[in-house]
Amino acid sequence: MLAKFLWIAVLCLWLFGGRAVAQSEGSVLIREDFQSVTLGRTYQYTAILPAGYDESDARYPVIYLLHGRGDVMDSWLEARAVLDRLIADGSIPPLIAVLPDMPSSDRAGYYIDSQYTGTLYRAEAVETAFMEDLIPHVDSTYRTYTNRKSRLVGGYSMGGYGAIRYSLAYPEVFGGAIVLSPAVYIPLPPADSSTREFGAFGNGDALFDEAIYQSLNYPALLDSVAASGLSLSLFIAVGDDEWKNPNPEDYLHDLDMEAHLFFNQVARVANIRSEFRVYDGGHDWGVWGRGLDEGLRFLADFITTDGSTG
Repeated sequence: MLAKFLWIAVLCLWLFGGRAVAQSEGSVLIREDFQSVTLGRTYQYTAILPAGYDESDARYPVIYLLHGRGDVMDSWLEARAVLDRLIADGSIPPLIAVLPDMPSSDRAGYYIDSQYTGTLYRAEAVETAFMEDLIPHVDSTYRTYTNRKSRLVGGYSMGGYGAIRYSLAYPEVFGGAIVLSPAVYIPLPPADSSTREFGAFGNGDALFDEAIYQSLNYPALLDSVAASGLSLSLFIAVGDDEWKNPNPEDYLHDLDMEAHLFFNQVARVANIRSEFRVYDGGHDWGVWGRGLDEGLRFLADFITTDGSTG
């Protein structure tokens, strides 16, 4: 896929108005950036526009795809072929995909507003920037439907945690989520988890705060989702070859187990529709590509394409 992208870039890349655009026979790939007021810096993302976007005046649903820790927005470029194929064969409606270049280990990530103030890592208000800067920017830049039933979020690993966090904390914003190999742990992460290392869930000089972690995690959000009465659709997938914690006491923190525990809890919430899959594979695109494909097909039944809130 990388070689294919480079070939397209060499033949079809041109610059105008600060955007880098790569055109293929299907979708259009746009590299974009804007100034984030919340972060006080440039916020970068890639948009995948469906075939025919420039030739029409139609509006489109949107899916935000969140990458894992240590990765960048280009890590989601594999999604382009999946989107093109599913749109072309009518399995899903044409939609826009947004791939944010979000902070990873060096910026106290995990898609939340970090309260870490130490000097080892750069902490940022990632969640606020996503909700208050990125989404309004995308909605004002592209012809999107702006209702919750036309807005999805997905992610793998750290991005899977982000997809859980955003869909459950903001059901008025998102109508569905694709959660792939989520780096989520209950009630607390194991001692060697990266959630404890980089200040994402820190407080002051401490890199990790147990109370903050638990207040932001999904068990603390399920009651509010239920009380909202808003329908939410979740597709959850994980591989059966995920890394196994060597400490027997931590076996429930293996990501295949944690993903199943997450499904088991959300499946008990009346207004959440959920599906769970375990695929043959590990913590890689072999699992995430299959989950994206099946997850999009599942969510297509609940997406509105007429602007209604549903």
